[in-house]
Amino acid sequence: MATGNVNPFNISDSEDEAEQRPDGAERSPADGPQGQASGPFSPQADAEPSGLLLSSSRTSPGAEGVSVSAATVAAAAAGGAEARVSVDAIAAQLLRDQYVLTALEFHTELLEAGRELPRLRDYFSNPGNFERQSGTPPACKEQGPGPGGPLTVQVQDRKRRKSDGAHARDRAGSISTLDSLDFARYSDDGNRESDERVAECEVPSQERKNFKSSPEIQEPIRPLEKRALNFLVNEYLLKNEYKLSSITFSDENDDQDFELWDDVGLNIPKPPDLLQLYRNCGNSLPSPRDKSDASVGTDSGELGGHYFQQPVQKTESVQQAEVVQELEYQIGLLNSEKQSLAEQIRRLQSEIQTLRKNVSTPSAPTEEMGPSRSEMACNKNPLDNGQYLDVLGASEPECTTDSKPDPLAPTSTPTQPHTKFKSQTSHGKGPVQFDRPNRKLSPAFHQALLSFCRMSADSRLGSEVSRIADSEESVMLMLGRCLPHIVPNVLLAKREELIPLILCTACLHPEPKERDQLLHILFNLIKRPDDEQRQMILTGCVAFARHVGPTRVEAELLPQCWEQINHKYPERRLLVAESCGALAPYLPKEIRSSLVLSMLQQMLADDKADMVREAVVKSLGIIMGYIDDTDKYLQGFELMLLSLGDPSERVVSATHQVFIPAFAAWTMELGNLQSQLMPALLTRIEKLLKQGDHGLDEHKLHIFLSALQSLIPPLFALVLQNAPFTSRAKLHGDVPSIEVTRFPRPASPLQDVATIVGSREQLAALLQLYDHQLQHEGTTGWESLLWVVNQLLPQLIEIVGRINVTSSTCVHEFSRFFWRFCRTFGKIFTNTKVKPQFQEILRLSEENVDATAGNGILTKATVPIYATGVLTCYNQEEDRKLLVGFLEDVMTTLSLSHAPLGSLKASFVELGANPAYHELLLTVLWYGVVHTSALVRCTAARMFELLVKGVNETLVAQRVVPALITLSSDPEISVRISTIPAFGTIMETVTQKELLERVKMQLASFLEDPQYQDQHSLHMEIIKTFGRVGPNAEPRFRDEFVLPHLHKLALANNIQMVEVKRIDIATQLFEAYSALSCCFISEELMVNHFLPGLRCLRTDMETLSPEHEVILSSMIKECELKVENRGVGEAQGSMSIAASLVGEDAKTKFLNKMGQLTTSGAMLANVFQRKK
Repeated sequence: MATGNVNPFNISDSEDEAEQRPDGAERSPADGPQGQASGPFSPQADAEPSGLLLSSSRTSPGAEGVSVSAATVAAAAAGGAEARVSVDAIAAQLLRDQYVLTALEFHTELLEAGRELPRLRDYFSNPGNFERQSGTPPACKEQGPGPGGPLTVQVQDRKRRKSDGAHARDRAGSISTLDSLDFARYSDDGNRESDERVAECEVPSQERKNFKSSPEIQEPIRPLEKRALNFLVNEYLLKNEYKLSSITFSDENDDQDFELWDDVGLNIPKPPDLLQLYRNCGNSLPSPRDKSDASVGTDSGELGGHYFQQPVQKTESVQQAEVVQELEYQIGLLNSEKQSLAEQIRRLQSEIQTLRKNVSTPSAPTEEMGPSRSEMACNKNPLDNGQYLDVLGASEPECTTDSKPDPLAPTSTPTQPHTKFKSQTSHGKGPVQFDRPNRKLSPAFHQALLSFCRMSADSRLGSEVSRIADSEESVMLMLGRCLPHIVPNVLLAKREELIPLILCTACLHPEPKERDQLLHILFNLIKRPDDEQRQMILTGCVAFARHVGPTRVEAELLPQCWEQINHKYPERRLLVAESCGALAPYLPKEIRSSLVLSMLQQMLADDKADMVREAVVKSLGIIMGYIDDTDKYLQGFELMLLSLGDPSERVVSATHQVFIPAFAAWTMELGNLQSQLMPALLTRIEKLLKQGDHGLDEHKLHIFLSALQSLIPPLFALVLQNAPFTSRAKLHGDVPSIEVTRFPRPASPLQDVATIVGSREQLAALLQLYDHQLQHEGTTGWESLLWVVNQLLPQLIEIVGRINVTSSTCVHEFSRFFWRFCRTFGKIFTNTKVKPQFQEILRLSEENVDATAGNGILTKATVPIYATGVLTCYNQEEDRKLLVGFLEDVMTTLSLSHAPLGSLKASFVELGANPAYHELLLTVLWYGVVHTSALVRCTAARMFELLVKGVNETLVAQRVVPALITLSSDPEISVRISTIPAFGTIMETVTQKELLERVKMQLASFLEDPQYQDQHSLHMEIIKTFGRVGPNAEPRFRDEFVLPHLHKLALANNIQMVEVKRIDIATQLFEAYSALSCCFISEELMVNHFLPGLRCLRTDMETLSPEHEVILSSMIKECELKVENRGVGEAQGSMSIAASLVGEDAKTKFLNKMGQLTTSGAMLANVFQRKK
């Protein structure tokens, strides 16, 4: 066709301009008479040479385009008011020539003037115009290829640009860099989809390259380009020994694996390294005569453009390989077009057959026809006739804007509806016919005339656009073909918007292969879906399952999960784990208890991601809620133990919140909760305690005991549901509401007794009858409760009696278990069933304590667990009195029996952790302070040391210090000595100066009073206390009190005549000095007290313990060096003296001697203790 007679713009004035234009104003080119050639802006533009118009419509803007645009605007200005140029025409010209920045400035000025232009608004609001630029102006994209196909269009375009030699030389060619890799062909998530290249390939490849390398337009870096460049940069740094820079670079890009090129996400081989790319980029641009052209069935000299442009330095073999690659790519395009055309031929043949069948039926007169096809589509529901409406038709496309369409336009008739879709009544719909013009033009002329309507059906997308689906089946078929091409071109952040479309198509599509492809796209829609995106996919999967039934869920959805079970991204595996739980209600029961259970078990054992295993445990819990195969009980029990032993707290928490309640509910139905599940856990605990002679595995004990604790709510629910009164429970009537504090706070809704029973109203009715039954009628015939009373409780109490009381962790775990157990079963049950069994065992008398062996029941963990786990369940006045009386009796009994105080100390430590019991404990200790027995008073003094650390300073000043002052003046010297550790702890923890002075005066009286000069045990206790609290005490107290008195004690020990006492004091002094060596000591104190004390101690150790003497000599030497170099190394004064020995020989000797010491472990630990 003659390009000079065709309007190259195809534009019209904006709607706003049309409203403002008066009736006699200038018309736009689109408003002109049909068939009249009009200029781009105004009638005066006809005088412009057609060549200028052609030069202004090139693919890339150049200088000529600027001059033409300026010339046309100047011609329009010369016309005055009569030749007004529309702003829409200017905007179209700017966008056509790719003057994007100028168009943006023009758009901004129009917005400021209040005249927004729809063309510019739509262009700049569409992200696709800037993400996948192809370099082809909008007007050129509308032109379809001629009879020769896309290759002919490219050849013609190349010849036209080749004729303009000067312009071709000025334009920059494509450089063989990363930009020429054409990343846009590939999917964002790295999937190797073969059809993702089609959308990009609709534009000639060389034009894309010319656009990307154009200096006027610089695209922002894309994510895949950035990852590829990061990989090459890191590779360059490693090859050139920039290892530290490479490590830093890797840390800053921690979301990328620099060891694998596949992690970049590009489905292409790794490009050359940066050095090779740089050398290729540095070559001079090839001239047109250096370029070689290739085509299929075309002389290479005819082809314009630069399809196979290569650097001059490339060898002939490399050029031929790339030519073959490009030709194969063109062949792929032509094959796809061939398939599209073949499909169109088949469709047209079917329509021809349909028309032939209807030839014998007379057509209705034209004037009797109802509304047009478009009006029928608007007013009626679409009819399901199982075929497409072809826009182009068999010969002439229906695209003319004239009121009289082509007389040879085809008609279409309905066929039988597809059996897989709901059909609609179509008896009122006849063949679509159009008015025939009263003209005598030949069909060939009509065909030639309509060929000027630029439409394209020669590509895949054109074939889809050219036909309109008018039934559900045809819509599904169209979506099934188009969605695989749409998904890769949607932004990753917005791909969840496609989920409804994919699911509906997968549900309704008749072809299993297409459905499988769509579900594959769904599970691979987003590379690393976040929580919200996974929720959307799961919601869609559940909707799909509800719609299609269990058979298709098994056949279509489960294989997608199985494929992703070992995916490299944890988010994908997390989606699989969550899908198994979400789809559990919709699967066949055989698959649910076999395949799905095995999948989840494998993921729980093998997956390394905590969040995946957490989701697996939750899905396993859901499976346990639907499973009904009794043979799977043992597998469920093993899965519970495996989940509880997981190293991640998230997985263990999910086990307690979801899996154990669901598994317990199943065992309740099976009748295995009391007969198998809980006894199995108790047996494992007993086995652990038997093996505990060589060290108890506290972690395993915690696992089993926590599982028992999570089984308390279902156990209580079982007791209620199997009670004699269950049938009498009524929901209506005056049922008191449940107190908020009646039950412990559940870890999850599944551990709420009300949820297990059915409702809170049902639970309230059962609780009322439960309390009445226990209080008045007893437990006769109540088998489930009798098992708790006669089997569970005695076994638990026996286990508690075998626990080592020094294991604070075990004591705390069992105390918490009994507290939750008693709170769940209620106060009446605790008072009538639990407490009597403990009291029967804990007979508070001296006969119940084996003073010689120290292994009576009162010395075991039963005491602290009963005190803190049972007696603290309820906090009323009588409960507190019972607790106080029990602790007083235990303290008295243990003291009078000379038994170990470990059980009492454990009780004080456990209760002291809760400030609510501080007053109660002080009341118990005051009972010991005023007791008539000195043994009890000594015990009370020892207990104050444990309590001081957790009590606030007000209570210390008001209750603790007065009690200790009272005991420090006790007639018995042993009682006074017992107060020293408590006084030391006060000096370590309290900050009130007045309080510290009172304690300091009391300790001074112990050291300076003549009556205590010969008290060996008192001196031992004071030195031991100084060594323990000195490093953490207030510096002034340490400098003015501790160090001088240690010096005096060391001097006095030099003249001690009793060797046993002398070595005891020397050993304690060594530990104290070792601990204090960590502190900063001033030069004055070092010279006057610390060094003299060490020398006195060395004198004792020379004869009593030579191995200690070596260490003391090293310490003394180091201190002397520090004193001499104080002015130079003052900043290092706070370093540990024992840890900073000079010289390798001294260090070796020090370490060897330390290994030979026979002193206590506490002393050795204090050698390297720093000030806290």
